[in-house]
Amino acid sequence: MTGATPTIGVLSLQGDVREHLVALADAGAAAVPVGTAEQLEAIDALVIPGGESTTMSMLAVRDGLLEPLRAARAQGMPMYGSCAGMIMLADEVLDARPDQETVGGLSMVVRRNAFGRQVDSFETDVDVAGLDGPFPAVFIRAPWVESVGEQVDVLARVTLTAGGGSAVPPGTASGADTIVAVRQGPFVATSFHPELTGDPRFHEMFVRIVRQYA
Repeated sequence: MTGATPTIGVLSLQGDVREHLVALADAGAAAVPVGTAEQLEAIDALVIPGGESTTMSMLAVRDGLLEPLRAARAQGMPMYGSCAGMIMLADEVLDARPDQETVGGLSMVVRRNAFGRQVDSFETDVDVAGLDGPFPAVFIRAPWVESVGEQVDVLARVTLTAGGGSAVPPGTASGADTIVAVRQGPFVATSFHPELTGDPRFHEMFVRIVRQYA
């Protein structure tokens, strides 16, 4: 880390890499794409973006990045995963391909595409612990968290309502208090996409976490 400016990489195998690079730069970080083990060694923290978790996992294995990612995580490198990135950081994934690999690190069970298909994408304001005021959360084929370990802090939940509207897609069970953002030490994950909102607060919070663990 140079001075107070952390270098935060965005895993550039697949997904919305550019949007996270812009958001991290706006939040005060030096943001760089990361696609090799050598590039991974040169950063202070990593963002795993939204995209397609199965494809991301397969590319990480193909490119020899999965084990370096796991090693960096085991050494305590701060990591933040949004949507597909949440799946990549989960210790257990439901509805995944049998051969799907994850980086792990977050003691949680995540369900893939739990909020529905692409046409079921939605936006809603979410109260996030550590942020002042509601955050405009964007959910796109999003996972949700079914359960967490004792060491995991829940940062945000949404209350699902049947019939769609501004809260959730049609056909979703009502009354469920569903976990959509978590933190475990230097590891953070969200079901939603803060990089698509123009609101810098979530990335600013991650930058603060990176500085804390530097």
